[in-house]
Amino acid sequence: MLITIPLIAFLQVPWVPIHRRTLVLSIIYYVTTIISVTAGYHRLWAHRSYSASPTLKWLLAAFGAGAVQGSIKFWVREHRAHHRYTDTDQDPYNVKKGLLHAHILWVITKQPRKNNRVDISDLQNDCVVVLQHRYYFLAAFFMGWGFPTLVAGLGWNDWYGGFLYAGILRSFFVNQATFCVNSLAHWIGAQPYDDRRSSRDHLITALITMGEGYHNFHHEFPSDYRNGIEWYQPDITKWAIRLCEQLGLAYDLKRFRQNEIGKSRLQQVFKKMNVERESLDWGPPLSKLPVMEWDEYHDKVTQGHLLILIGGVVHDVSKFIHEHPGGESMMRLALGKDATTLFNGAVYHHSNAANNILATLRVAILRGGCEVEIFKQQNNSIDIINKNPSLATCDDYSLLISS
Repeated sequence: MLITIPLIAFLQVPWVPIHRRTLVLSIIYYVTTIISVTAGYHRLWAHRSYSASPTLKWLLAAFGAGAVQGSIKFWVREHRAHHRYTDTDQDPYNVKKGLLHAHILWVITKQPRKNNRVDISDLQNDCVVVLQHRYYFLAAFFMGWGFPTLVAGLGWNDWYGGFLYAGILRSFFVNQATFCVNSLAHWIGAQPYDDRRSSRDHLITALITMGEGYHNFHHEFPSDYRNGIEWYQPDITKWAIRLCEQLGLAYDLKRFRQNEIGKSRLQQVFKKMNVERESLDWGPPLSKLPVMEWDEYHDKVTQGHLLILIGGVVHDVSKFIHEHPGGESMMRLALGKDATTLFNGAVYHHSNAANNILATLRVAILRGGCEVEIFKQQNNSIDIINKNPSLATCDDYSLLISS
């Protein structure tokens, strides 16, 4: 039914010209039936994200049947199983079995029985759901094909055009658009709230399904009546539900607190940052560096090693000295000394990029640190250097360099 009938209809298109009014009817009925699925089958009955008056329920059930996607009971049962068992073998439209399986094969091929029980007891007590399920095939035939045929036929005498375009082909496109939520919105797009499951935000799917494409948000906050929460995200279903609220047809619209939404978004940002951070070279961790004495540091420089002490850490600048923007001679003046003050503003206050490059050149930690501030705290004056050079420490040398 999903393939054969639409295929026959497509083959007749060259011989059945489309009337302009029939085209308008097809578009309007496309929007009406798909919103009845997204606002009714999905957000009202599957997730109970808002409550609806009996009038709205009957309208959504009737035009939802016109989408020809099964009864509310069938649709909700499969969808709740999808949310409970996402990306597992118990997921009816598991995208891990392939994009085509998630899109349509799960419907048209016989699937093995799955132990994927879900609770649909709330539907058993809804008379609208019960009656629609009981008379679904009659409702689907009339609302899917009969109703648009009558409108086009009685309205402008385009009986067969109404049946072909506003009926069969329109329902085909409604189905394909809805199936994109199960396939494309689990395959391509952004994951701003969580990436542990396959759900994604996909703009094209959002446009053709009246807002259902913001699927990553939906899987994180399924009971929120919205899918697109930003003002610039097209979610016509959300706006339709809000309009129904203004008309007194819908109430108790559920929204997750912005605080929780913000936390999920921020956690995902941090997660992505950490993944990217781990791919970069930040230099050897300080905890893994060997400890070097001042005399050893000084001796290595005397032997020709290009070492500079900055912030208590010894750096081997042999691979960078020729690239130093300030010139090689400037760096050679700091070899074997404590250049902490020089690096941090006495000569030039280096950039964040310079600090990052410096971190990749670490080779050892100097015992005692040799930072200028340590010496200042322990000695109130540098006179000790002049009075008794033999008592001067590595901290003292840093003061001499900066003076």
